[in-house]
Amino acid sequence: MNIKQAYTELDRVFTSFGGLENGGITRLLYTKEWEQAINHLKLLLKNEDFEVRSDDIGNLIGRIEGTTHHKETIMAGSHIDTVVEGGHLDGQYGILAAFLAMKYLKDTYGKPKRSLELLVLAEEEGSRFPYTFWGSKNFFNIAKPEDVAGITDDEGILFEDAMHKSGYDFRKKDYPHNDLKAFIEMHIEQGKVLEAEEKQIGVVTSIVGQKRYTVKLVGETNHAGTTPMGMRRDVMVAYAEIIQTLTKRAREEGDPLVVTFGQVSLTPNVVNVVPGEIEFTVDTRHDDAAKLKAFSEEVESTIQDIANAHKLNVEMDCWMDEAPTQLDANIVHDIEQAASLRAPGKYKRMSSGGGHDAQIFAQHVPTGMIFVPSIDGISHSPEEDTDIDDLVKGIEVMAEVLYQLAY
Repeated sequence: MNIKQAYTELDRVFTSFGGLENGGITRLLYTKEWEQAINHLKLLLKNEDFEVRSDDIGNLIGRIEGTTHHKETIMAGSHIDTVVEGGHLDGQYGILAAFLAMKYLKDTYGKPKRSLELLVLAEEEGSRFPYTFWGSKNFFNIAKPEDVAGITDDEGILFEDAMHKSGYDFRKKDYPHNDLKAFIEMHIEQGKVLEAEEKQIGVVTSIVGQKRYTVKLVGETNHAGTTPMGMRRDVMVAYAEIIQTLTKRAREEGDPLVVTFGQVSLTPNVVNVVPGEIEFTVDTRHDDAAKLKAFSEEVESTIQDIANAHKLNVEMDCWMDEAPTQLDANIVHDIEQAASLRAPGKYKRMSSGGGHDAQIFAQHVPTGMIFVPSIDGISHSPEEDTDIDDLVKGIEVMAEVLYQLAY
């Protein structure tokens, strides 16, 4: 099988489901474009003699039954949804890579000893509705109907209505997964590390933990011309000091710690008034739980101290607190061995700075993850891309890992 040719054609086809004129994709959960991709995958898998089934909420599984150890399953896959105006690789590449690796193994070596399953997760991004990991959280019986009760998309469509319109429903029963012996997710890095170090493969050892805050500072709105500098309770000045202080501290601590200041809302947001209220977000991440906790405490104390110094009232809401995930040491070793065979000298062990379905799987089953480089580190954008030779190399490494685990 010519992997490059096969991948290029499949990528072209699946990029058309939600494809945009600028080369990107918008393919959101339970939309027409999402249904088209799922239905085409069903047809593709059936044509390649995979056993095909879907669960209640729309996760799709293609299975190659094993021979001597058919009750043990090795699984690989990723999510089929995208962000709004996203790229053609995030999620989609992981699915196509796993499919082509399994097809190559089946065509070359016949049926595996252990069963192989391709998992197409219905949703990960949280782009249509304010809920993430709907696919993997249902797969492991975590998600509940009340989690999405009453939530709507930007057009006011209820989650439940969209799901029913696509022909799916809430999970009717819990599913055991005692047969799963490993899960592997292939993904683009969505960062610049591999490209900068001229590596083709990232052997992911961990996924960072995240803490996210919404912070509100309240001072005093006043006249920009008649209020002396020493008499101001200026929230913007305090905000600037918070950014400068915490950014400096994060740089001192060094990688992989990061801190990001995102959404900002200033009141009043006009040129000739000292602003009296600001609301902003803080996102901090690290792959070490103790170090994430320590820096998060520093974030909170720094904000409080600066607010006090400027005579401001402060409210802090920590609305995300996800612990770091360590991936399975044995699976990581297997991936590293495969990379040493298929990409000698062109791989590195690394942590993932973004969240992935693999972090949900790692809580339940031995899990590993493989990265390929992202050109200029760009992702969640129509400009998202990876050199075709790196994409092919990722599929070759995936095939090697699956061969070692299932054959």
